[in-house]
Formats: sequence, structure tokens, C-alpha cells
Amino acid sequence: MTNRAETPPALDLFRALTARTEADGRPGPAALIGDWCDGDAVIAPSIEIVPDLRPPDRPDRFWLGYLGFPVHGDAGPLPEVAGGLTDGMLILRDGDWSWESPAGAPLPAWVAQTLEVPNRGSPGSPTRHSADTAPPGWTATWTPPDRDPHLEAVAACREAIAAGEVYQACICTRFTGSLDGRPHDYFADLAVATTPAKAAFLHGEWGSVASLSPESFLSRRGGRVTSSPIKGTVPRDVDPLVLAASAKDVAENVMIVDLVRNDLGRVAAIGSVTVPDLLTVVGAPGVWHLVSTVAATLAETVGNDALLAATFPPASVTGTPKIRAAELIVEWERDPRGVYCGAVGIAGPDGLLDLNVAIRTVAITPDGTMTLGVGGGITYDSDPAAEWQECLDKAASIVTRGGR
Repeated sequence: MTNRAETPPALDLFRALTARTEADGRPGPAALIGDWCDGDAVIAPSIEIVPDLRPPDRPDRFWLGYLGFPVHGDAGPLPEVAGGLTDGMLILRDGDWSWESPAGAPLPAWVAQTLEVPNRGSPGSPTRHSADTAPPGWTATWTPPDRDPHLEAVAACREAIAAGEVYQACICTRFTGSLDGRPHDYFADLAVATTPAKAAFLHGEWGSVASLSPESFLSRRGGRVTSSPIKGTVPRDVDPLVLAASAKDVAENVMIVDLVRNDLGRVAAIGSVTVPDLLTVVGAPGVWHLVSTVAATLAETVGNDALLAATFPPASVTGTPKIRAAELIVEWERDPRGVYCGAVGIAGPDGLLDLNVAIRTVAITPDGTMTLGVGGGITYDSDPAAEWQECLDKAASIVTRGGR
């Protein structure tokens, strides 16, 4: 009998809460795994995620949900927006779980019992699952997109750049697939395998979102907000110095940094927008990325509505100038992006807003149909064949995992 590898405590607890809520007939958990809320994970033990519930402007409870990419006019297989509200959540910091509730709601007894299940170890320790106790298995099959339409879209984008319509645009394509098994198990296993910086899982009667994103869109605490766009990618087996020295990738990143500065500048205090980190090479599953960070100070009068109106959709997955790039994306791409290239995360009291950019994100319908968008930033120096390969490199960490 073979023991499964140790799983991180957050995903161990996510699995346990999934089993408990299913047994009790409650809505299941929502999970944010990685760099969230100044911790290592956030889990809402039971939350009803419903269509059309956006983050409140100034929430007095915690909102968890997603915002789809609002350009194509067609939301794709899932609702354009979905979210849920909860009175409390579990946060993992320094190996310990804490319960946070804006209204002072106590930790539910059933959640406390789940935290203390025998053989789970302490709440901050990993657990080994034997073959007898491992979660149910799953299988995933994927079909790649057609190559030629993507090459044509990249070529059209280069022509628009040459004509002065845009300086850069993000052009995407889409894998389609089928999942046999529970989306909860699929997400947990992929999150263990890929350890993304800002993973997230949401589920409802409408379907599921399994986000394995490496990118932070907005991270706000009170009046301080940062955005960390990713632009520039090479495969993981390439020397990262090649990426740092790439004129095309550096230009791609700097143009998006300028766009993020402009977006945040629309709602920031005058003179407060800065770039504390520029062109840092960061590893992600299967690839190296160039990442920069833009920071700003917001007035107390700026709520979520104003901040999102100024910045959404994320600059890194749209283009510059943003409005024209968005118009052209509709002409060049065959499929709606849906959740992909939108944002997933949490909003809460006291100016809490923490959203990823929904890349490396799988949308799953109730019947198991899956979609996975992939794409990249196009500049005039882009080579269409290389851009196609970049799409395959970005998808590989997900589509090469067929199940267990």
C-alpha cells in the first residue's frame, strides 16, 4: 500500500471541509491558496456562490467570487460574474489557522470539529493519505486549439501596431476539455502539483472555477493598493537571463507598467503612484515571467466600484491603449474569454481587496466540460510561431496532467 505525498495544510483542510459540507448538505468551501490577505491561504468553510453578485463597494462581510473578462459580450460557459458573502473565514498564517469575522461571529462548531479530525495532525501540519483514504480520483482530457487562427490573430495585431492603432495587445486562444470526477479534487491536486502564487477555487450550481494563477491584479489594504502585472515569458528550461535581456519582453512589460500607472492614477492621490519593483524574473510552473509592481495611495472616498472602474479588466491581459485593444480583441479572437483574464478573489471590510488575474484558470461546467484560455502580449517584434509556442508552454502545466 503506497502513501500519497504530503499535501499542504491548506489543501488538506480544503479537502476535509469539502467532505464535511457534502455530508451535511451545506454549500461547499471556497479556497484561496497562496499569497492572499497577508497569509498563506484563506478558506470560507461553507459559502453559496451565486451568479451576478459583484463585490460590494464597501462590504461589511467577506465577498469571495470572480469577475469575468467584460469585453466579448458573451460570458462563455459560466456566468459573467459570480460571488458569495460570508460572516467569517479561516486564514492560515505562519502555520496556524485563525478565524476572522467582521461581525464577531463565533467559529462554527462543525468547522472546529473538522479542524480537529483525528489523524489530521495539528491544524497547521500536513497529513499523509493512504490509498484507502485518498480522495476520489479524476481524469481530464484536453483538445488543443487550432494553430492557424491564432497565427492570423497575431499577424493582424502586428498590422494594427504598424498602423498606430495600438502599441500592444494580449491575444488569446482556448483549450477545451472534459473532466470526469469532482472539480474540488481536480483543483486540489493541481494546486499541489503546480504551487501557484494565487490559486483559487469557487463552486456553485452554475459550475466551478479552478484558478492556478501566478499573477496579482489588485492587492488593497485600506488606502494602499498594488498591482503586479506579468508580461514576458520563456520556458522554464531557458536561462532566465535570456528573458531579462529580451528587448521584446522588456518592452512588453514596460508598456503595461505604464498602463497600470495610468489606470491607478485615475483614482490615486496625486504624486502617490510609484513603481517599487521593475522587471523582476520570477518562476512559475513551466515558465519564467517578468513581473513588475505598481503601487498607489487611494483616498478614503475610493471604494471598490471606483477602483475597479479605473483598472478592470487587468492591463496585462488587455493591451494599450486599453479601450482600442479591447475593441480589436473582439475582432481577432474566436471565443469569449469568460472567467479567463478576469479576476478571482476576496473583498472585505476596512478596504480589503485581493484579486488575482484569472490566467491558468479552468472553467468547469456542471457536466464536466472544461475551458482553459492561454495567450500572450503581442508587440511589433512578436514572431507568430513563437507566440503560439508560448501559449503551449503556459498551458502545459495544466493540460499534461491527465488524472489520478
